[in-house]
Amino acid sequence: MKRQAFFISDGTGITAETLGHSLLAQFESIDFEQITLPYIDTIEKATEVTARLDAIELKTGLKPIVFDTIVNQEIRNIISKANAFKVDIFATFLSPLEQELKMDSSYSVGKSHAGGDNAGYKSRIDAVNFALDNDDGSKIKHYAKADIILVGVSRSGKTPTCLYLALQFGIKAANYPLTEEDLQNFCLPSALKPYKNKLFGLTIDPERLAAIRNERKANSRYASIAQCYYETEEVEHLYQQEQIAFLSTTDLSVEEISTKIMLKAELDRRT
Repeated sequence: MKRQAFFISDGTGITAETLGHSLLAQFESIDFEQITLPYIDTIEKATEVTARLDAIELKTGLKPIVFDTIVNQEIRNIISKANAFKVDIFATFLSPLEQELKMDSSYSVGKSHAGGDNAGYKSRIDAVNFALDNDDGSKIKHYAKADIILVGVSRSGKTPTCLYLALQFGIKAANYPLTEEDLQNFCLPSALKPYKNKLFGLTIDPERLAAIRNERKANSRYASIAQCYYETEEVEHLYQQEQIAFLSTTDLSVEEISTKIMLKAELDRRT
């Protein structure tokens, strides 16, 4: 069974997407076609969306599912007329909060992602720039400023995790690739030794690693199953020897990896 789900907002749609994805993920047997419609901020756009939703219900006989974070009341009224199953995220959560806090919310567009002079926003942008500048061991001279340094073999998930830590939590994360030569020395590279307290290791199932590497360099020694088994076994031995905390990225999303790192490394978000 396939259902269509819409994330509709008069802002970026990120909030509707995030909550909607989390809720829909609980229904694993249903195939959802997920569509994001950001910046529905005029009557004309709202009318077009309503017509689109009605057409889907008419064609399939199933109501499209709508998660919305629309602030403008006039636009909300138009969307509410659509023949769809609607989850009004703001109304669902803000009204009880207003009652408990005994005050009205500001209820403004884009509030949860506000930029400008917001200190949290600046922290995230600075952290993203730091992650990009210190990717793949490129600038070890900046490691003293890092909140954390991710280490691991090539293609174990270091770069996307650093970027997610930066964008979501404002964490300044660098990463350093552990090469075959590093592993043959049976000790940390000299560049990392002064920052051992900042190191966090990533590992991965060797067969999964081989599959990822084959997408990049098919039929190479680098992507061979033997090489992947060797590197993952040796890197885990190194982590244990040097008492470096580590986790496997094999079955985890970048969101899960980052959250587990935040917890294990006892990092505080800067946003």
